[in-house]
Amino acid sequence: MKEKDDQKTIEAAKKAAKQREETNVFEAAESDFVGEGEAERAVTVAPAEEKEQKKRKPRPVRPPAESHGYSTAYFKISHRKLNDIGRQIAGKPIDHAILQMQFSEKRASSRVMNMLITARDHSVRYKDMDPSKLIVAESWVGKGRHDRKRLEIKGRGHTGVQTHPMASLWVVLKEGKTLEQEKAKEKAYKLNKIVSAAATREDKPIRNPGAMWAW
Repeated sequence: MKEKDDQKTIEAAKKAAKQREETNVFEAAESDFVGEGEAERAVTVAPAEEKEQKKRKPRPVRPPAESHGYSTAYFKISHRKLNDIGRQIAGKPIDHAILQMQFSEKRASSRVMNMLITARDHSVRYKDMDPSKLIVAESWVGKGRHDRKRLEIKGRGHTGVQTHPMASLWVVLKEGKTLEQEKAKEKAYKLNKIVSAAATREDKPIRNPGAMWAW
């Protein structure tokens, strides 16, 4: 009980001394020591944060993409047959090319249509390209391996080796003119070719006239 009473009296005396702004020598030394330690920590932490900020370089700003390439996987088809499909969609707007493959009777048209849809979505999502201006700028066919061989049964006990070719279709999408802009350009070109007869008439003398009538 005496120890508790002593601690209470000491705490009461400290509070009274603080109110009178009177501090002990040892308490002042402890407070100065604590303040120096906090300052040292702040000094040591600040350079570390500055180094981290220097290491964090700003991300370079990517220039706008000009094109996007995509392809099908190698599948069982002749490269000659697949080349006909590539010529059919080359130079057309992406939506028009997808529509062509949707109503095509070719066996590989569904695979090519899915590839075009995926290429369009990737170009819009990852490269921020305008879907209304996308066209199939390029398309080409790549030959695959011809090592898939099968036994071909023939008549009179004869056999042969049948090979199954593989190929893939590559496309490059770019931003170009829309279908409406192409139609307007073609219409303006045709109207520009129409010239009235009065405008083409020229009052110039006939050079090197013949001695007889031309008919």
